[in-house]
Amino acid sequence: MTQLWNFAGGIHPPENKHQSTTRSIQQAGIPERLVLPLQQHIGEPAEVVVNVGDQVLKGQVVADVTSGMGVPVHAPTSGTIEAVEQLPVPHPSGMSDWCVVLKPDGEDRWTELSPISDYKLMDREQVLQIIRNAGIAGMGGAGFPTDIKLRPPRDRKVETLILNGAECEPYITADDMTMREHAAEVVSGMQVMAWILRPARCVIGIEDNKPEAIAAMQAAVQGTQIEIAVIPTKYPSGGEKQLIEILTGLEVPSGGIPADVGVMCQNIGTSLAVSRAVFEGKPLISRVVTLTGEALQQPGNVEALIGTPISYLLAQAGLRPEQLNRLVLGGPMMGYTLHSDDVPVVKTSNCVIAATAGELPAPPPEQPCIRCGQCALACPMELLPQQLFWHAKAAEFEKAEHLNLFDCIECGACSYVCPSSIPLVQYYRYAKGEIRQQRAEQLKSDHARERFEARQARLEREQQEKEQRRKERAKAAAEAQAKKQAEAEQAAQQGEAVDDRAAKAALVQQALERKKAKAAKTAEAAAATPAPSQETASPDTTGEEQALPDIEALEKQLMQAQGKLDTMQGMLEEARAQQADNVDKLERAVAKNHDRVQRAEQALADARNVLAEQTGSAASE
Repeated sequence: MTQLWNFAGGIHPPENKHQSTTRSIQQAGIPERLVLPLQQHIGEPAEVVVNVGDQVLKGQVVADVTSGMGVPVHAPTSGTIEAVEQLPVPHPSGMSDWCVVLKPDGEDRWTELSPISDYKLMDREQVLQIIRNAGIAGMGGAGFPTDIKLRPPRDRKVETLILNGAECEPYITADDMTMREHAAEVVSGMQVMAWILRPARCVIGIEDNKPEAIAAMQAAVQGTQIEIAVIPTKYPSGGEKQLIEILTGLEVPSGGIPADVGVMCQNIGTSLAVSRAVFEGKPLISRVVTLTGEALQQPGNVEALIGTPISYLLAQAGLRPEQLNRLVLGGPMMGYTLHSDDVPVVKTSNCVIAATAGELPAPPPEQPCIRCGQCALACPMELLPQQLFWHAKAAEFEKAEHLNLFDCIECGACSYVCPSSIPLVQYYRYAKGEIRQQRAEQLKSDHARERFEARQARLEREQQEKEQRRKERAKAAAEAQAKKQAEAEQAAQQGEAVDDRAAKAALVQQALERKKAKAAKTAEAAAATPAPSQETASPDTTGEEQALPDIEALEKQLMQAQGKLDTMQGMLEEARAQQADNVDKLERAVAKNHDRVQRAEQALADARNVLAEQTGSAASE
C-alpha cells in the first residue's frame, strides 16, 4: 500500500460534484463559428499562418510559435478562415486578444494524420516533437507547454512521475469523468511520458470521493508498474505542491519547482492528449468541460471543441437565464466571474458554473480584520496571510515579497475561512501584479542605462582613439623634422650645405631676369607695329590711346581665387574634425585667400564700370 503524508492547513468546502456526474460525457457538437485565441498557454503567443478566406481541414495548423516558448493552434474542424481580429477571451479582466475566427463547413474533414504504432522505436526527441506539434499544453493549470516540461534540467533527474487525478476543487468533475470513460488512454499517455523521463516511480493520485474513477484506473494499470494512490479528500490536495507532499513526503522549496526534489506532475487531461497525439496522430483540438450550476437544466460533462463559445455550451445544457446570477469559469475557489458568455473554450478551460443567487451569493461587505488567525491555520503553504494582507493593502510590496508572497498558490482557503469576509486572494493577486510590473519597469530602466553607458563608453573610446591618432601624427611630424635636421647637419659636415638664403636670392634674380626679357620682347613688338594715323584715330583720342580693360582675364583670376579659397576652406574643416596641428596655419591661409577673392571681385567690378563708361561715351559721339 502506498504510504501517504499530510500537508498543513486545508479546508473541506461542500463538494457539489454529484450534479455533473449523473450522465456520461456528451459530444458538444460543432457551433456556427469557432474563436481560437492565439495565446492559450504560457509563453509567446502563436502567429497566424493562414489567410482570411483560406479553406482549412480539421487538425490543420492555423497559428504557430516560430521563436520562443509555445505550441501551435489547430483548426478544430474543417471550414473557412473568416477573420483574424481582437475578441473577448477568458481572463479575469474581460480583456480582448487576437483570435482566428473559423466558420465550420459541417463536413468535419480531417487533415492527414500520422499515428505511431510503436513510439519506443523512435528517438525521444522525435516523440517530444510530436507532442509539441500536437499543441499540447498543461490542461489543469496555467497551460505550460508539455514538451518543455518533459525536458527537465540535466542536473535534476525525475525520480517520481505523478498524474494528478485529485481534482479537489468543488463542482469540477472533468478529470473524474475522463478517468471513468478513458482510463486506458490516460494510462497509455502516462506510459509515453514515463518512457521519455525514465522515473523510478509512477503514481496516480485520486481523492477517495471518486470510487468509480479509482476502480477504472486500477483496472487500467493492471500489468504495469503504475501505482494508484487513494488520498483523503481535502482542499487543496490537488495543488501540485500539496499532492507531491502527500505522495512523497517531500516539500518543494520556496521559490522552487517540483524538479528540484526530483518530481514531475502532469494532469489527467494532458495525459489523454499525449496518448491521442502519439497513437492516433491527433492534435489537441478538444477537451472535456464540466457544465454545472443550478441555473442549468442538464448539468454534466461535454467534450467541446477548442474555440466553442461558452454561450453555445450553456444553451445545450439548458440554461435558465432568469435564474442565472453569476457565471464562473473554473471552480468556485480559484475560478473567476465571466463578464460575457461569448468567450471561447481554451485548452485550460475545465469548468463553467452557471450559479443562481442562492448558490453562489455575493460576498458580504469587507470588515476590519479581527486577527483571529484562521487564515494562517487554513493556508496549505504555511504562510502568514494576515501580514501579507496588511503589506499588500499598504502597497508595501517589498515586505510582502519578503514574506514569500509568490509561494501563495491562490487556492482561496484563507478567504473561505475569513470571518471578516476579506477577499484576501484578491489582495495577493494585486500585489503580485504590481511587483511584476515594477520588475518589468526596472528591467526596462536597466536596459536603458546599459545602452546609455555603452554609448558613453563608445564616445570616450572614439575620443581616445582620435587623441591617439593626433599624437601619432605629431610624433611622426617631429620625427620627420628631426630627420630633416639630421640630414642637414650631415650635409653641412660633408661640405655639401648650401646657403638657403643665397639660393632663394638666385631664384628671385632668375625670375626678374625672365620678366625683363619678356618686357623687352613686348616692347620690340610694339615698336615694329605702325602707329595709327590721325585720321583713323578715335575722335576722343587726343594723346596716348586709352586701353580697354581685359574683363575675361579678370574673371578668370576671380574664379581661380575662389577655387583656391574653397580648397583651403575644405582642408580647414577636415583639419578641425581631426583636431590636426595645422589648424591655425590653415585659418590664416583661408583669411588670406578670402582677401584675394575680395580684391579680385573689386578689380572686376571696377573694370566693368570703366568699360561701361567708355561704351557710353562712344555711343554719344
